[in-house]
Order: sequence, then C-alpha cells, then structure tokens
Amino acid sequence: MVQKRLLSLDFLRGLIMVLLALEAAGLYHVLNGAAEGSWWHNITIQFDHHQWNGLRFWDLIQPGFMFIAGTAMAYSLHKQQQNGVPWSQSFRKALKRSGWLFFWGVLDYAVRKTGLSFELWDVLTQLSFTLLVAFLIFRFSISTQMIICVGILLLTEILYRFTNVPGFDQPFTDQHNFGNYVDLLLMNKINGGGWVAINCIPTAVHTIAGALAGKLLLSEHAKKVKPLLLWGIICLIAGFGLDWLHITPIIKRIATTSFTLASLGWCLLALAACYWWIDMRNHRKHLLFFTVVGMNSIFIYLFFEIVGHRWFNDYVAAVTNGLMGMAHFPGFLMDLVTCLTIFGLEWGLCYFLYKKKIFFRL
Repeated sequence: MVQKRLLSLDFLRGLIMVLLALEAAGLYHVLNGAAEGSWWHNITIQFDHHQWNGLRFWDLIQPGFMFIAGTAMAYSLHKQQQNGVPWSQSFRKALKRSGWLFFWGVLDYAVRKTGLSFELWDVLTQLSFTLLVAFLIFRFSISTQMIICVGILLLTEILYRFTNVPGFDQPFTDQHNFGNYVDLLLMNKINGGGWVAINCIPTAVHTIAGALAGKLLLSEHAKKVKPLLLWGIICLIAGFGLDWLHITPIIKRIATTSFTLASLGWCLLALAACYWWIDMRNHRKHLLFFTVVGMNSIFIYLFFEIVGHRWFNDYVAAVTNGLMGMAHFPGFLMDLVTCLTIFGLEWGLCYFLYKKKIFFRL
C-alpha cells in the first residue's frame, strides 16, 4: 500500500517556518514599534511572547513545531515498518537524529561576541529530547502513551512545587523556580528572560501527542477529525481551567502543565482544521508558498538563526537602507522593505532548493 502524503502537515510545517523566518527578519519588531499607542498594537503584540502569566499567539509556535515533528515521525516510522526496517535500525536512526538536533541547537547559541557559550535553551535541543522520548514509546498502546503524558505533567508539577531548593522554592516566580536551579547546575547561568532547559520534559507531551495524532490519521478509522477536535477542546478546557482556578498559571517560559495542555489544545484544533480543509476537502491551491519552506525546515531555521543574525540580515539592510536612504524614504518604510527583502531572499533560497530537489535531512 502506497502511503499518501499528508499535505496538511506540509502546510503547517511551512506556515510555522514562514512565521519564524518573518520574525527572524525583524518584521514583527518593526510593526510592533510602529503600532505603539494605537489600537492595532493589540494585534502586533500577539507576535511576541507573553512576559510571564498569559498566552499569546506567538507562544503557540514552538509547541506547534514540537507537535508536527511528532506527527511527521509517526509517518516516517510507519513507512519504515512497511519497508520491514527492524526496530534496532530505526532506533539508531532516531538516536543519530537526536544527536544532530542537539549539536545544532547548542551551536546556534554557542558563538557570542564575548566568546563561546554553552546554552540549552534552543528549540532544537528541546526537540532532540522530545523526539527520542516519543520514539521510545511509539509502539506502546495509545492508553499507555496517554498515561505517560499524564505522568510527565505530574512530574513537572512535583519538581516545581515540592523540591524546595533554597532560593529556588517559588514554583511560578521568574528567577526563583526549580527550572532556574537546574540551569545553574547544567550551565552555571540563568536565562534573563526566564526560559529554562527542563522545558523539554513537559513539552515532550507535545511531541508524543503529535505522534498519536499521526497514528490516528494513518489508521483506517472512519472519523479522524472528530477525535482531534474532541481532544483539542478537552486540553483547552483543562489548560485554561488550571489557570482560571489559580491552580497552575499558564507560563510559556517554564512550560507549566496548564500551558502545555492549553497550547496542545490549539495544536490539535489546528491540525484538525487543516486536515479537514486540505486533505479531506482537497483544497490545495496556494500551498506552495508555505510548503517550499517547510520541506527544508531545519536548514532554513539554522540559516536565519546562525547566518541571518550574524551576517546576512545586516548585509541586506546595508544595501536596502543605503539605496532607500539616497531616495529619502521614511524610516518605517525603509525598515519594512528591508525585512521583507530579507525574507524574500530566504524564501527564494528555499524555492531554489525545492526546484533542484535538494532537501536537507537530519
């Protein structure tokens, strides 16, 4: 049986990478600055992380990245099983992939103007852990995997609430929680923005859930959208309920259980909507703009994170701003054109690789 490609997954992966590329190009920063004091500032701030307790649109990007990685893994492992690949070989491949993700994630933050740095806050280092966990339990029953997810969330609550390390015994306070303490042990530093490395523990639930969603879509189950919608609503109610009842606040920066559940709910609803619209209703027009970026997701992420931030963005800005400066363009328009030019060149690079059938895989 030939495995049908899940176009909704390609679209979602591409959409996330397009949004990340636009952020790396500086577009949201420019728009947010221009919107300061106006009514549409309420919209532009949705493309920035919430400072602490709350949930914005941009807080869903990383969970979405983790979630669709799990869905893609389910399709990959299903194909391997169909081709008779033994588990041991699949495990070696998964271990190698996780190793490379960890390496690139560390490298992304390693080179600073002040010298070399060892940091574990990058999404790729997180993903290296969550993908391996999801792989190791992939052949377990659905109920067992769900119990493991509940166990992971309970473990997160226990670590933050009951470890009581002096100075780090305030579970949901920035710079004074258990995650900050672990960062001191691992890296001898605390992230000024409140991010913690052990986010990889609760966010493993995103990747496991993504793999379970992939299993559902691969199955012969007649109704696939309904379970996704149902579980999405359940997760939303549970996540926001924990926050509204003042049990566990929604905090993306330390991936609290309420945040994990609420963001997972939105991921499930997004997959359900895209699967229904694209794969079931066969609406496939205008997907290329996103899929060409998603097909080389790891490559373009590393490009705009490493090359873009350290050289490419400034080089393009020097050219575009220099030319527009001679024509006395307004400052906002210069910044906007520069951001869109950076993104356009990166998209063009992805399109070139797509047309040449060059796809970078880990």
